[in-house]
Amino acid sequence: MEVQHPSKILMTADTMGGVWTYAIELSKALSSFGVHVDLATMGAPLNEEQHQEVSEIRNLTVHESNFKLEWMDNPWEDLAKAGEWLLQLNEEIKPDLIHLNNMAHGNLSWGKPVVVVVHSCVLSWWRAVKGEEAPKEWETYLETVKAGLHAADMVVAPTQSMLHQAEELYGPFKQRTVIYNGRGQQLFQYASKEPFVFSMGRVWDEAKNIGMLAHIASDLQWPVYIAGDDKHPITGETIELENVHFLGQLSPKEVTQWLARASVYALPAKYEPFGLTILEAAMSGCALVIGKTDSLVEIWGNAAKYVNPQSADDLRDTINHLIEDEFTRNIMSCRSMKRSYGYASEHMAQDYSNIYRQLLRFKLPEIA
Repeated sequence: MEVQHPSKILMTADTMGGVWTYAIELSKALSSFGVHVDLATMGAPLNEEQHQEVSEIRNLTVHESNFKLEWMDNPWEDLAKAGEWLLQLNEEIKPDLIHLNNMAHGNLSWGKPVVVVVHSCVLSWWRAVKGEEAPKEWETYLETVKAGLHAADMVVAPTQSMLHQAEELYGPFKQRTVIYNGRGQQLFQYASKEPFVFSMGRVWDEAKNIGMLAHIASDLQWPVYIAGDDKHPITGETIELENVHFLGQLSPKEVTQWLARASVYALPAKYEPFGLTILEAAMSGCALVIGKTDSLVEIWGNAAKYVNPQSADDLRDTINHLIEDEFTRNIMSCRSMKRSYGYASEHMAQDYSNIYRQLLRFKLPEIA
């Protein structure tokens, strides 16, 4: 018996960063397979732009909440309530399959195939950013995440490097695979490049290391423009950036315009399991200067200039070299754009569709 694509899936996502972008992109791309996505959101309410974004996607229904995520401060009561809410949605929606983009709820009594995606995690973040193991107060997080991943029928990671880390920290898993993230190439454009360096992301996140870019900006021959969220969601602390033009949070259209014009995109990340903003910059033809991490080297190969995330001098010298050498800059622009074609959203959707069908095939009832 041929297994069809699922007609309906229940997916979770937080609203606060790259997972939101990923979930929206995947939902849109799954429409070509006839899949309707019911998206259960957590972390924070949708903002006006997010509401507008989802209103334009025909195969998507959003169920909104503001339950805490597993990495937030003392989230355990919220996680339990979120679990009850998700099981209620499961009963009401009756999806064919569950696709979780958070890890804490993989072991609920779903009664159908469960895919859990490890986009990132606190313990691997701590190793990369702090250079040590996470302290003991994260033990409950460890056990919660491990239980969720062990129960999943399929664990997915966005790179081989992230999958290896997840297996080391939380494994073994029933089944696991790598599916690279994707974006719609049609959303980005290449315009006449202008003499400035651009970066964007969660400014408050130490992993992005945007503060180091700001620190060396006065030593660069071009101005630096940075966009993103500078307010920490837990502490409320606002991060001050020196020497740069801080643009705050931009709309998707504004991001597209800035990337189209930027000659160099810099993100000297200490920890970046995939990096959707880097992909968006590559699709816009920016020369990439990024942190030398296993995941980023895996994704970008020779299509980026890599820097030691601990070395401000390395970052400064690498960017200045690209500024001074137009020939190399143009080569790196072409390489990044060409490499980005391999990370199109339709490729991502095809890979997910394949594992959905695989899991549904294994769950078919036996015929006497």
